[in-house]
Amino acid sequence: MEITPIFDSKEVWGSGTYDFELKSKTDSIFIDAINMDFLYVALNGKQIEFLNSGKQLGFKAPKIKGNHKLFIRYVAKPRQTVYYIGLNDRITGNEQLWTQGQGKYTSHWLPSFDDMDEKVEFDLTLNTDEGYTVITNGKLTEKNVTEGIIDWHFDMQDPMSSYLAAFVIGNFNKKELKSNSGIPIELYYEPKDSLKVEPTYRYSKEIFDFLEEEIGIPYPWQNYKQVPVQDFLYAGMENTSATIFSNTYVIDSTAFVDKNYVNVNAHELAHQWFGNLVTEKSGKHHWLHEGFATYYAYLAERQLFGEDYFYWKLYATAKTLHNLSESGGGEALTNPNANSLTFYEKGAWALVMLKDRVGKEAFDTGIKAYLSKHQFKNVTISDFLKEMETTSNQSLEDFEVLWLESEQFPWTKIKQKLKQESKSLRMVFEMEDEFQKIKSDDLNFEAYWNASESSNFKQYLIKQHHKILPETILNKAFSSNDIKIRQALATSLLGIKGTRKLTEELISKYETLLEDQSYVTIESALVKLWSTFPEKRADYFSKTKEIIGLPNKNIRLLWLALALITPDYQLESKDAFYQELNGYTNNHHHFEVRQLAFEYLSQIKALNDASLINLIEASEHHVWQFKKSSRNLLKELSKRNDYKTRLSTIAKSLDERQ
Repeated sequence: MEITPIFDSKEVWGSGTYDFELKSKTDSIFIDAINMDFLYVALNGKQIEFLNSGKQLGFKAPKIKGNHKLFIRYVAKPRQTVYYIGLNDRITGNEQLWTQGQGKYTSHWLPSFDDMDEKVEFDLTLNTDEGYTVITNGKLTEKNVTEGIIDWHFDMQDPMSSYLAAFVIGNFNKKELKSNSGIPIELYYEPKDSLKVEPTYRYSKEIFDFLEEEIGIPYPWQNYKQVPVQDFLYAGMENTSATIFSNTYVIDSTAFVDKNYVNVNAHELAHQWFGNLVTEKSGKHHWLHEGFATYYAYLAERQLFGEDYFYWKLYATAKTLHNLSESGGGEALTNPNANSLTFYEKGAWALVMLKDRVGKEAFDTGIKAYLSKHQFKNVTISDFLKEMETTSNQSLEDFEVLWLESEQFPWTKIKQKLKQESKSLRMVFEMEDEFQKIKSDDLNFEAYWNASESSNFKQYLIKQHHKILPETILNKAFSSNDIKIRQALATSLLGIKGTRKLTEELISKYETLLEDQSYVTIESALVKLWSTFPEKRADYFSKTKEIIGLPNKNIRLLWLALALITPDYQLESKDAFYQELNGYTNNHHHFEVRQLAFEYLSQIKALNDASLINLIEASEHHVWQFKKSSRNLLKELSKRNDYKTRLSTIAKSLDERQ
């Protein structure tokens, strides 16, 4: 297929040939095609009549079985799935065009098949202006330049479901690696982010090599590409051989401690086997995608960060699932309408317990047999369990009932597993048992602290029991070089009603948190110190005025909001602070930056008219979470007298849709 996106009109022009085999006689053939105009349709070289319902292209099937060719030329007007970014702002060079097919339907831009059962080998050619880079499925085989237009030709060797067809167009450079098995790995980034490439993609090769070895089946595609884009709908999406992910994971080394791409990186790569190589038949079998990708991502993190990290992460998800189950919100893994927590986290736990049940050797053998037998095909849960029963020589009916069909989360079995595998978690459960017998004040926290080398355990102690921990433990925690332990101090101590009073020595140590290499630590420490010690605010501002923070600019936005409402602080700069904070609501900023700016400006009652117009525009944003929060804020403001009149005046200048 040859695809030409038109930026100005937000259309997609396309043409190409579909080679297909008619295996049995049928009256008609239908291809999903939403809101498209078909300019020409030909079957085996002859123009034919066709039906365009607005949702499908239909035509009479050939009378003769065998191989046939369908040629089409069309214009698509996508209402979703294709996202044009940076077209209507004042920034040059930030224009992007990217797609998201899963849940949105690729048939909005490519005549294809919304049913995952249909597997197609797509060879795509995309035409763009010079200056743009194209990333899509498959291997780039050729680039031709004609009068300023580049034709990018990509080849796919194997079939996939249509929802996994995707492309990105934008201004990107790339870093190239090779896996131990020789697979080319392309890591894309915007030129402005060249210094963030290493921390963003840290461990990418290690993750790739680990998953190939752990899964036991070679990576199934020609190459692997990853590209971050602006205002992506999700954390990431595993399009075949080309993962698209949110550029909020494009980070510096300090942010790596707080929010890194490692888990998303491993999760989306695992999908290249689980979801792309073998694909579910329907939503009832969605565990075969998300549970497996989550599980193997956790294994990759265990390889990188150790056993303690692995089991504490599983413990956190188990606690959440247990609480949900206890409150009546548990769901079966076979429920096609289950939430993400069920498919991802309960799904991962099911695999942890399945391996425990059948043994590592049988589990690994079963995984390889399952992938080999069903590669490039569609699968059900029964297909997977059948392979596991064969390799383990066990019946798994009881496992299926307990883990896949039951809405309950088997917390007792989980606790036994965690106690068995993790010394530090065994101590947690021992503490909880001891709490039932004695007053928490009488617990020997010193003994527990000294008995464990686990950073996760010590974070747990601080977060759960900071109000009653001995000062000797807090001193040890502040003296620690462990950033996560100090982060627990920052988020737990000081500034919250009901927390303990700190000594002058501990307050002095708390102030050192403003110098830590963690943006989460600095943010929490800044707001708490600002609130608790008004007389020192200028000093705290001075220490943090040059820090931007995470990709959502968490520290800079907080700093501006606090500086604006601090009396007598840099009065000559107040207007500049005000304009900068309002400026972050503009649409060329990431939606997470804008959302945080709207929240702060609303809290301090400082939204100007330009920001209110930006809020109205944000109420139609393609990311539903941002759209929802913007609409909710707009509704709230419209009820406040200080904004109601201004919004009524602004409304007179808007178009009918706005």
